Amino acid sequence: MLHQTIPPADAAAPQIIKRVTVMQGQALVSNDPETEFGTVLGSCVATCLFDAQARVGGMNHFLLPEPPSGHARHEVDVHYGVYLMEILINQMLAKGAAKARIRAHVYGGANLNPGMMQFGTANARFARSFLESEGIPVLREDMGGTQARRVEFRPVLGKVRCRSVEDRFIPVAQPAPRVAANRGDVELF
Repeated sequence: MLHQTIPPADAAAPQIIKRVTVMQGQALVSNDPETEFGTVLGSCVATCLFDAQARVGGMNHFLLPEPPSGHARHEVDVHYGVYLMEILINQMLAKGAAKARIRAHVYGGANLNPGMMQFGTANARFARSFLESEGIPVLREDMGGTQARRVEFRPVLGKVRCRSVEDRFIPVAQPAPRVAANRGDVELF
């Protein structure tokens, strides 16, 4: 965990910020005023939820909106937003948030490679639809486009900083090298 000293606006003493990276497939919640969640998004979406009165908030980071039809619905797969959204909301309620007071910020959903499926668009559409169906107002969003984003969220304050990541820092997808087919025996490990 990286610690950085940032002077608080209302005090002369420095404040230690605990930076926590939210990885793909995670939903984290905190009521610690010194915690800051951060993540980097391409086509994935991060939802930042907070309850200002309870001073609790959280962030998730999902890869895809919902499992394909035929997927066993009783199995929780944290790569899907449908599960991570529920996990995030339930963790916040367990820490004292009230659903009627929860507010949202949503980020990501870029389509980085024009020749590929539009996963980012599907993720953004899902996030908006889910929050609307749950009655959670979206205060700010930065979704879509073709650039990755870096998001930093102070859950207790509900404050977010979202910055575009320069293209030169995004790894370029390279086609897999073609390997000549071997017509010999196959050994399985």
